Amino acid sequence: METTLVVQYGEMESPVGPLTLLKTEKGLCRIDFGSAEENLPLINAWLKKQALKAELTFDHASFQPFIEQINEYFNRERTHFDIPIALFGSTFQKKVWEGLVKIPYGETYSYKDVATMIGSPKAVRAIGSANNKNPLPIIIPCHRVIGSNGSLVGYGGGLDKKEILLNLEQEEPSQICS
Repeated sequence: METTLVVQYGEMESPVGPLTLLKTEKGLCRIDFGSAEENLPLINAWLKKQALKAELTFDHASFQPFIEQINEYFNRERTHFDIPIALFGSTFQKKVWEGLVKIPYGETYSYKDVATMIGSPKAVRAIGSANNKNPLPIIIPCHRVIGSNGSLVGYGGGLDKKEILLNLEQEEPSQICS
């Protein structure tokens, strides 16, 4: 008998516009730029692609710990996150995403740097593809990956948001929380 996964969603406002947050009982599993209303078709398609039989419910209150840490990040009071996450993706994608978390706050790596870091130096294009499918932008800092020539390239939320996030990280954090 197939079990139904309970997936809750909520929204928050941020300096890059509204964010839609999704979580399972294991942790935060997805962040989408934009409101829940505009993201629900995309979310349902993602659930189907992941072969997840899910009951999708709105529950803003249960997202407070996640919202708090994301707000601390935007207020330059947090340089990394310690919230539970639940990743859905291929083994290779998860390896890339785990590598992205190791890019230090305020620094940028090229796709080639990431490929080398995870031990797949010839997988530069595959790194780009996995980066593009990152379900937790901001938390898994794919915005810190740039072109080898230093240019801002590709970002699911748009290059304007990538630039905002990178500029935010160039300013000195006001207080470091873990």
